Amino acid sequence: MYEIDLKGKYALVTGGYRGIGYTASIALAKAKANIAIAARNYELCLQKAKELRSIFGINCLAVKMDVSDLESVKNAVSKVKEEFGRIDILINAAGISGVQKPVIELSESEFDEVFNIDFKGTFFVSQQVAKIMVAQNSGKIINIASILGKLATPYMSGYCTSKAAVIHFSKVLALELVKYNIQVNVVCPGYFLTDINKSFFNTQKGKEYIKERIPVKRVGNLSELESTFIYLASAPGFLTGAEIIIDGAQTII
Repeated sequence: MYEIDLKGKYALVTGGYRGIGYTASIALAKAKANIAIAARNYELCLQKAKELRSIFGINCLAVKMDVSDLESVKNAVSKVKEEFGRIDILINAAGISGVQKPVIELSESEFDEVFNIDFKGTFFVSQQVAKIMVAQNSGKIINIASILGKLATPYMSGYCTSKAAVIHFSKVLALELVKYNIQVNVVCPGYFLTDINKSFFNTQKGKEYIKERIPVKRVGNLSELESTFIYLASAPGFLTGAEIIIDGAQTII
């Protein structure tokens, strides 16, 4: 399907068994990369790894990882390094949206839950994998943020703040790692149809939101993200520190 061939490359995808993370896993598998799928739900990682091995004939590893726990991250990354020998591509897709509440009602634990997974998780995994990539003098890090890291949205302060942090962190990391031939870029998706949001977009309110707020008059299909992941996983060294916004033109109106 893809002209770009990632055969012989080794990738780690956090949150890689569902949603955008699984889309990234499928994209890399189609390009023949070997993949480690990491998440807290080890059983689902095993299931998806088995599927990708069967369909694409790649080496696909399931790894248990809690991205918000540094020791869990260290252990998981070490396991991937031991199995693969190297990590060429990292896609940080693990994330949650958290509760939707006014700032004055949001508890510390509710804020911490989303910030620890969405931002600290990206920080922890990038930090540990970057050590391997520095030793290799090569690598591609692709972080997943959101257009809500750029657009203020009421009742989603934890999510918006954490995704804004991911965007800025990615740029800092790109500057720090450029001398090691490591590229760091960040993808900011708009609204894509997932199991979590499809019920909302089928409601009248959801349909009105699409009509009023998204110029292309629809939400994205997850498969439309695949080519972006493949490009960033293989892009020339001059592409680093970039924000890739894929949102049907929502952020420019």
